[in-house]
Amino acid sequence: MRKTTTIIIRGLLALCLLAAGRKACAQELPTDGTLTLRPQLQQLGQRLLRGKTGSIVAINPENGEVLCLATNTPKGPDTRQAVGKPQAPGSTFKTAQALAMLSEGIVGEETTFACDSGFVNGNLRVRCHKHSSPLTLKEALAYSCNTWFIVHFASMINDTDMYDSKDEAITTWRSYMQSMGLGGPMHTDIPGEQGGLLAGSDYLNRRYPNGWDGMTIWVTGMGQGDVTLTPLQLCNLAVTIANRGWFYVPHIHKNTKNRRYLTRRQTRVTPSAYNPVIEGMRLAVEKGTARGIKASYPICGKTGTVENAGPDHSAFIGFAPMNNAKIAVSVYVEHGGFGADLAAPIAGLIMESYLKGKLSNASEAKARRIENKVIK
Repeated sequence: MRKTTTIIIRGLLALCLLAAGRKACAQELPTDGTLTLRPQLQQLGQRLLRGKTGSIVAINPENGEVLCLATNTPKGPDTRQAVGKPQAPGSTFKTAQALAMLSEGIVGEETTFACDSGFVNGNLRVRCHKHSSPLTLKEALAYSCNTWFIVHFASMINDTDMYDSKDEAITTWRSYMQSMGLGGPMHTDIPGEQGGLLAGSDYLNRRYPNGWDGMTIWVTGMGQGDVTLTPLQLCNLAVTIANRGWFYVPHIHKNTKNRRYLTRRQTRVTPSAYNPVIEGMRLAVEKGTARGIKASYPICGKTGTVENAGPDHSAFIGFAPMNNAKIAVSVYVEHGGFGADLAAPIAGLIMESYLKGKLSNASEAKARRIENKVIK
């Protein structure tokens, strides 16, 4: 196993050296020591990303070991795509928003809000997936209602009864996100890690010198605007949810003695907040935006469709099984369309390969279709 893994990683390194030059590849995967990567998942991940720019990260929630770190760019594999390129998380971030707002008592499990096909702010309209209205929190996660999360995030920042100022509100919000391993480097043992952006009061006061409030930064409520995360951080977010509030810093070296990777980290989230979010993620796979994933075991997931200058990016986070999860996955495909178009089915295949040991005939056919899809 060790020899096979090392050969695969060295192969990725060689591809990177040929495509981008030795300087760029200083950020590639290490080849020293026994690695946690599973060759079967690496090979499948590289297949699925062929002809695309993006990444697949899989982590064992039980110990923080990175099981898969597949990447691709126009110049070949580059690990920085997964650990060193923060981007807007889109609707995958709604899971973290729900956890923070539930913990603070801003919303409850049965909190509803009416949505008329989207959110309007002046001349700007943000559309929603087609769904019934009003929705509870679990339904808002399952059907990815932008209005629900925009309105309640803005109301948290503007809540003068709960907080003395908007600065205190955003600082509180940010502390929840940081406790989940978001927005800053987690100090993994993978070279080239970068942090990202979680807007704090100092940043916002500089960006908006004429003043700001919850409605100024409302797009953050749906994972756009002043928030960027890496795919590694998104996968770790799925880990924290699967574990109901704790994680180990993700690492790629097996049998590590470094206490950094052996110390359990606890999030700030109230324990009772996890069940409704997990139920919402399960509903997303059963009936919501991720219903295209079919499996004999319960998968929990959240799609993301990330708006940008070109075609939307396709994103997904999830874990399986629902209880005592064995794998957490994040997939991010640039210009891949809706989260359900590419990211969700790719994640489903990675989970199946790991949990079942191989792909079914139907899943192998799906893998070939995805492998042959080229996104320019």
